[in-house]
Amino acid sequence: MNILVLNCGSSSLKYQLINMEDESVIAKGLVERIGIEGSILTHKPTGKDKFVVEQPMSDHKVAVKLVLDALKDAEHGVIKSDDEIAAVGHRVLHAGEKYQESIIINDDVKKVIRECFDLGPLHNPANLIGIEAVEAAMPGKANVAVWDTAFGGSMEPKAFLYAIPREYYEKYHIRRYGFHGTSHMFVSGETIKFANLDPEKAKVIVCHLGNGASISASIGGKCVDTSMGLTPLEGLIMGTRSGDLDPAILEYLCNHENLTISEMLNILNKKSGVLGMSGGISSDFRDINDAMNNGNEVAKQTLEAYAYRVAKYIGSYTAAMNGVDAITFTAGVGENAVWLRPMVCKYLGYLGIQLDEEASAKAVGERMLISTPDSKVKLCVIPTNEELAIARETLRLVK
Repeated sequence: MNILVLNCGSSSLKYQLINMEDESVIAKGLVERIGIEGSILTHKPTGKDKFVVEQPMSDHKVAVKLVLDALKDAEHGVIKSDDEIAAVGHRVLHAGEKYQESIIINDDVKKVIRECFDLGPLHNPANLIGIEAVEAAMPGKANVAVWDTAFGGSMEPKAFLYAIPREYYEKYHIRRYGFHGTSHMFVSGETIKFANLDPEKAKVIVCHLGNGASISASIGGKCVDTSMGLTPLEGLIMGTRSGDLDPAILEYLCNHENLTISEMLNILNKKSGVLGMSGGISSDFRDINDAMNNGNEVAKQTLEAYAYRVAKYIGSYTAAMNGVDAITFTAGVGENAVWLRPMVCKYLGYLGIQLDEEASAKAVGERMLISTPDSKVKLCVIPTNEELAIARETLRLVK
């Protein structure tokens, strides 16, 4: 059974076609600049050469049709007809509090996605466009919404409520939702299996560290807490996002710099994080690490602050769960930035954690155990695979 996984952005579309018999990727690709001059589809069938289509794509309906055409192409394709696609799984950002588990898409699901446009203004509209484009291209085909906020749906009120007037939660559902949920769900489950932990009681902390970054705590695969909040702006320092800060900073800077609140939020989302802290060196951690190694003191302070914030969240989540069995690093920085792990783990000696630096140095994008045999907590590197997680959820609902 083949599952097509789509992740639609405002002007982009990522996809994978996955054979669920062995969970192998048959083909994957990326459509860029949808609705913009210079639209391009890059299609990569497994075991075949890359196939590039450059032609105008006015909207996602055109893009989805071209993706399906590429999958069925006589020379570069991997299937003969749409019938070989059993269902389509969509990454959808937000359903508020209405849906907290993956669901087969119907009119009510689309209505909820639309109602949550203000909670996910960049992603929800694009996600809905992608769904409707598939419905137009393959009428009657099962579509499944896999919510990015679903993993955080198991948090208790003590974890998700903000200390603001209750009426704002009751009227507007302002609470902590958490994001990167599909990644956290996948990696926490894989950690339990890989580290041979009790599937019912395992206490796992997942550090999803990339340009966007978040940390989750889970017991038996169920989320206890996660660092992002109402939006992805809360939590860790990120590539361009500020993460946690004193909210009074917004008023102070708006008054002194003559900024609107929207302009200030744009700064916090797109000009802050390690990009802002480093004085504009880069939002790419590799560039900042290179600068630190070349003696740049600001770069050093930036990365030390980043590692310190990661360690603080690990410590707080260990307290929230009254212990931890495994800590896993994942996503672009977590999987590949070998230099970061010692910077984080040096704060965790009180937990009996011992990093095997030789093993860690080899664990670049590879699933590996990176703690010593006598470490009281297992340290792992497990590459995330959100597409496979979405495909698994889709298969579970349609088979």
